[in-house]
Amino acid sequence: MNTFFQIEEKKAAKAYVVFPNIINSEKKVSPEARLEEAVGLARAISLDIVGSEIVKLKELKSGSYFGQGYIDKLAEKITQEGIELLIVDSSLSPIQQRNLEKKLNTKVIDRTALILEIFGERAQTKEGKLQVELAHLTYQRSRLVRSWTHLERQRGGAGFLGGPGEKQIELDRRIIDDKIVRIKKELEKVKKTRALQRSTRQKVPYPVVALVGYTNAGKSTLFNTLTQADVFAKDLLFATLDTTMRKLKLPTGQDVILSDTVGFISDLPHELIMAFRATLEEVLAADIIVHVRDCANPETQMQKKDVLSVLEHLGLKHLETEENYIELLNKADLLSPEQRNFYKEQTERNASLILCSAANGLGLNSFLRTIAEKINREEKILKLSLSADKGKEISWLYENAEVLKREVKGSQINFECRISNKNCARLEKLLQKK
Repeated sequence: MNTFFQIEEKKAAKAYVVFPNIINSEKKVSPEARLEEAVGLARAISLDIVGSEIVKLKELKSGSYFGQGYIDKLAEKITQEGIELLIVDSSLSPIQQRNLEKKLNTKVIDRTALILEIFGERAQTKEGKLQVELAHLTYQRSRLVRSWTHLERQRGGAGFLGGPGEKQIELDRRIIDDKIVRIKKELEKVKKTRALQRSTRQKVPYPVVALVGYTNAGKSTLFNTLTQADVFAKDLLFATLDTTMRKLKLPTGQDVILSDTVGFISDLPHELIMAFRATLEEVLAADIIVHVRDCANPETQMQKKDVLSVLEHLGLKHLETEENYIELLNKADLLSPEQRNFYKEQTERNASLILCSAANGLGLNSFLRTIAEKINREEKILKLSLSADKGKEISWLYENAEVLKREVKGSQINFECRISNKNCARLEKLLQKK
């Protein structure tokens, strides 16, 4: 007897997205834009979105977040449409999540869990996977109120949408704690490796230009256009998670390292900010920080505030006033003539503000020239004379500056070099040592 095996393609889970619009909330982002973003996040992990809605709330219920009337209405909808997953675009406490699941008889996740799911799917490198898993474990530790898989997966994320397991909370907590310790040790090794890589780059010395911005602002498209790289770039939230670096030649002939980083988002989970700190340290160490904005997005100002808020959390305060900051208004090709004229007027008043389109190349030459100007502003031409027996100092000079001229006169060697202000101060300290 012949036996035939038919492999059925796994169907996407049916999901319903809810954005709670709390009356008198301090948040200024429009509820419609926030709901659209939440639906976009859900679609990023290929869920079947059967519906979405904005729910006006006067107050939050401590036990179940929503009032009983709305929960009854939602339960009926879930039963009728076979909804398998409810996504609440807010932060739920463990008790609220558990009570909602009991009353609705379906899985419930909040904004943090949804973002962790996406990160779990998108992380490619070992470091990215470790960072996601750490964030995932930190989040799960506080809500051991359900059966789950005892961390059988090798990566973080994708752990909220099902799987067998047991409910031994103390055992689960111990397993989590052990895993957190192990992952932190591994990430510490990654951090040391990154520090070594940074010190190597500083010796080249190529300035580092870091791209930051709200998710889906077009950073990866810009990165690919400038460096002819093939980094995954798509109209998806969080298309990029792992930092990518490429060498880029400026119009002046100078070489810089361009760094593409993870996108930010409003209400980015604290667990993710901390977990991705090793990656974001590339931004802290960058010579130039480029804030890529989607100026065609109606919420572009709120997105800008969210990005600057995360950077401030990392220690980059008052970034807009810094000389090494560039604001790149991307997606100019999607603007109306009136919007384009408005932004052009702004860029004429601010040299650090540039209107561009990574898709069609508009404004990219101006952007590269601005990078060159800011880098050269941070550098000076230095002339100095060192005795030939100063081997350590001469070696340091070649590693940390661009030697333009070298002339030997007896026991003295005269140098003319281009050096950054930071390295010039380091050189002075080095020469002062006996």
